[in-house]
Amino acid sequence: MINLYNTHIESLSIHRVGNKSKNEGVFLSNKPYELNDEITPLLKEFFFKPFRDKEENYYQFAHDVDLEYNEMYNFASEAFNNPSDIHNISKKISQHLFEQSNHPHIKNGEVYVAYLSHVGIDNQTVEAIGVFKSEIKTDFLQFEENESNLDIVLQQGINLNKLDKGCIIFNYKKEEGYKILTVDSNRYDARYWLENFLSVDVFQDENFMTKKYLQFCKDFAKDVVLPAEDKQQEVMFMNRAINHFAKNDDFEETNFLNEVMENPEFIPEFKNYKVDKGAKYSIEDVSNFPISNPAVSDARKKIKNTIQLDTNIQIKLDFINPESAEKFVEKGWDEEKQMYYYLVYFNKEQKG
Repeated sequence: MINLYNTHIESLSIHRVGNKSKNEGVFLSNKPYELNDEITPLLKEFFFKPFRDKEENYYQFAHDVDLEYNEMYNFASEAFNNPSDIHNISKKISQHLFEQSNHPHIKNGEVYVAYLSHVGIDNQTVEAIGVFKSEIKTDFLQFEENESNLDIVLQQGINLNKLDKGCIIFNYKKEEGYKILTVDSNRYDARYWLENFLSVDVFQDENFMTKKYLQFCKDFAKDVVLPAEDKQQEVMFMNRAINHFAKNDDFEETNFLNEVMENPEFIPEFKNYKVDKGAKYSIEDVSNFPISNPAVSDARKKIKNTIQLDTNIQIKLDFINPESAEKFVEKGWDEEKQMYYYLVYFNKEQKG
């Protein structure tokens, strides 16, 4: 997890990058921007808010041959080794971005390269490099006094509530290609930012593996358990899966299957489903990995524990006390009404 609350912008360089295919060129500033107490908090919110609001899916620099051939990896390493030269490195980064700006839909815009300190990630404090780009200009009104009247002046500028593109490169896990977070609000060319400019792959750490495996379990429950059993068993399977992850530090697939699969007939079904679908979740060859507790907590929040009936009635099962759903909820068939029913046992109604 990241913490940007105490992050400080040590240096900021601002350049403008155009669309190369339109001969728009690139403008490189001679010196860093001089930050002040008025603009700094606004820029911090502008840069960091998208990363606080989005799910933390990490990336890492990659290359088919060797990391040393990844230009952004080299720029980042150069900056972390020599932070005092970050402005010159920011020019290289902006020039590199310009060289990738060939798609006709790519918009020109300002590029901000920031050297950051006191950045929190995975309970560690590190330095980082932020590369941000603003593209979309917003119309706004200014007013000028003209003798006894106010005149409207139409101008264009950047909306500080929306960052168009950005990435934060953490000085962390260098051997794997650094840990990176990225945002892209304007997906007119998905390859431009992630593939062509950054050249990154997904960072397959415990957070990634935990999320992917639980998503795989969720789809298995929907595609296999639900058709074979019912909605209650689908919900209870996911509840057992989540609880297994929550109480263990490491995942081991055999232990997981023995504990979670109450119906042993589902074990070969699960293995076959993994053979067919595992590559989609990047878990086809995975049977052991460390478990990420934050990823488990996020997954628990997203798992639906409600049985929605076609009679406009909902039954909400408790994930905190799952034994209640198994002991006090029964499903049956009423011959007279030719309808299914759920029988719920209780002692008294709770005041809510």
